[in-house]
Amino acid sequence: MHNYTVFFVSDGTGITAETFGNAILAQFELTPRHIRLPFVDTVDKAYQAVRQINHIGQMEGRRPIVFTTLANTEVFEVVKDHCEGKLMDMFGTFVHPLEEEFGIKSNHRIGRFSDVSKSRAYHDRIEAINFSLAHDDGQLNRDLDLSDVILVGVSRSGKTPTSLYLAMQHGLKASNYPLIPEDFERQQLPEALKPHIKKIFGLSIHPDRLSEIRHERRPNSKYAKLENCQHEVREAEAMMRRAGIRWLSTTTKSIEEIATTILQEIKPETLTY
Repeated sequence: MHNYTVFFVSDGTGITAETFGNAILAQFELTPRHIRLPFVDTVDKAYQAVRQINHIGQMEGRRPIVFTTLANTEVFEVVKDHCEGKLMDMFGTFVHPLEEEFGIKSNHRIGRFSDVSKSRAYHDRIEAINFSLAHDDGQLNRDLDLSDVILVGVSRSGKTPTSLYLAMQHGLKASNYPLIPEDFERQQLPEALKPHIKKIFGLSIHPDRLSEIRHERRPNSKYAKLENCQHEVREAEAMMRRAGIRWLSTTTKSIEEIATTILQEIKPETLTY
């Protein structure tokens, strides 16, 4: 279903509204058009936003979905009273019920969500992201002892996106290391990894899927041939079993599922949420 338009309306950047909205939309099999309307922080801008939303609805013959994070009550009232879209308000859905539960009023401060950038957790995550980028694909052997987790697996098995997800979402310093033909010939893990076996988690993938992914990167190469992919996956899984490394197949799993499994298995003490 491509004919839905979804608006993300905010008095700030709109990133929170979009993140919130996308998490909900991910539950449905549709690919709507996204329009972010940031910095709607005055009544005049609210009316402009309403006109745009209503115009799209009239053109498409279907009311748009509108996710909002508007802290200013006056601005929100304009959108609520005049918008012809289906309104999904983050404050109304979550903040107001919590006000009643806690017995106190929320700050309702414009841009409040951006305060996260001033927190220690935010800076820890930035440091984790930089660490993970520096230790991507075996680029850097130094400081592996500082890693919270080290991912291993054949090339294109999902190590890099998983490393970055762990860094961005959980503040973990994640290194990743490719298992290559030379390792299979020696039938041993790379020497740099051996002292850190307790931090290692393996990723594998079905050879058919691996071949498809590699063909997108290097069409008609030995690297992408199914026979080579079958050999590498077989050898990598055998190596991980011999070394006693915990591992999973990424073939049918989302990054969120992969990361959750890793967190349950590794249980790093530095875990942050």
